[in-house]
Parts: sequence; C-alpha cells; structure tokens
Amino acid sequence: MCDSCGCGQKSFETRVSEVIDSIRPMLQSDGGGIELVGVDPDHTVRVRLQGACRGCPGAQMTLKMGVERLLKQKIAEVKEVVAVN
Repeated sequence: MCDSCGCGQKSFETRVSEVIDSIRPMLQSDGGGIELVGVDPDHTVRVRLQGACRGCPGAQMTLKMGVERLLKQKIAEVKEVVAVN
C-alpha cells in the first residue's frame, strides 16, 4: 500500500524489494547474496552485496549489468543502484 495516501498501490520501496527478492536466488546459486538497504527520495536504490559477491572482482558488473538493469526494466523510476558496505 502506498505509504503516503493509502491508495492501495504498492510503494516504490515495496516494488523494489519484490524485484530484489526475485534476483536473490540467482546470486545465491553462486554463493552470493543481496540485501536491500533502502531507497533514496531520488529513487536511487542502495543494496549490500553479501557472501561471495562481497569483494568479488565481478561484483560491480553484476550490480550494474544485472541488478540495476533488471530493476530499471521492471521499475522505470529507478535512477541507479549503488552498493554500500
């Protein structure tokens, strides 16, 4: 439900969380993981890479070419995805 007006629409953060949940099994199959840290007012998505993804040389590519691409494909309002520690 929308956080601000109760209109019955899913909030931006809820929609992002659902997409992250759908991506998680792919990362887990390679020993990694992802946690949604939060979303900023400008629709920047903050995530924390976990497991084998932390410190992996390909993590930045996974983040931008995988996670960010899928999020933008499903949710047009996503500005970018950034990793936090």
